[in-house]
Amino acid sequence: MPAYLLAAACAVAIVFIASRLVKRARHAAEDAEPDGPTNSHAGAMLSALFLLAFAIAIVVPWTSADAARMNTNVEGQAIVEAYWSAARLPAGQGRPVQAALTDYARFVHDSEWADMRKGRLSADGWARLDRLRRDVTALKTTDDEPQDARTALLDHLTEIATARQQRAMDATSAPPPGLLAITVLTGLLVMVLPYLAGARPRGMALVPLFLMAALLGLGVWLCFDIQHVFSGALAVGPDAYAAALAELQRVAAGG
Repeated sequence: MPAYLLAAACAVAIVFIASRLVKRARHAAEDAEPDGPTNSHAGAMLSALFLLAFAIAIVVPWTSADAARMNTNVEGQAIVEAYWSAARLPAGQGRPVQAALTDYARFVHDSEWADMRKGRLSADGWARLDRLRRDVTALKTTDDEPQDARTALLDHLTEIATARQQRAMDATSAPPPGLLAITVLTGLLVMVLPYLAGARPRGMALVPLFLMAALLGLGVWLCFDIQHVFSGALAVGPDAYAAALAELQRVAAGG
């Protein structure tokens, strides 16, 4: 933050020095009109800066939400594939693993998602997955088919763990606070710029100004509302795990 403030102060100092130098020039003309070149230039630049910050504040969370949604689908599909691999094990070994996979998917869907809206994953979820991986690793297999099934099952559990780790990172991701601050600051300046320039809007001239301010306020509020992947207008839901549970139920029923 001090570096940002120093950069802003240096920019203001450059403008001040330039204004003093130009003031001494004989060809310089006074510019005090609301629609003069100074206000027109400043207004265009402020609008451009606001649009740039606003676009980044929208695009970054949107992209993060899409990536997080894709990752949940990867984890859900890995759970289903692990369930199928467990079905290839002897019944006494495979059924407990299938039950643990179902419990894990149901836990994520029913319990853990509320924690993710707060920016964290449950420690119980990690414990469930770690326990499942240890149990599968400890399975004793001698024939080729069970050994192949155990190897495939461990690979799918690794995919689940990797997707879960990515989900933990997604739960804590957010745009830089400075970006939102710049969006708010430039938005406020764009709204009050006519008054800062010396204009006094009256009558019907206030209508488009009020409309612009209202829409701009909604846009800035949207930037704050979508900054977290698992809450707000773009929130990623547990749909992938609901689909995985339905698929596991279908497989268990022999469908």
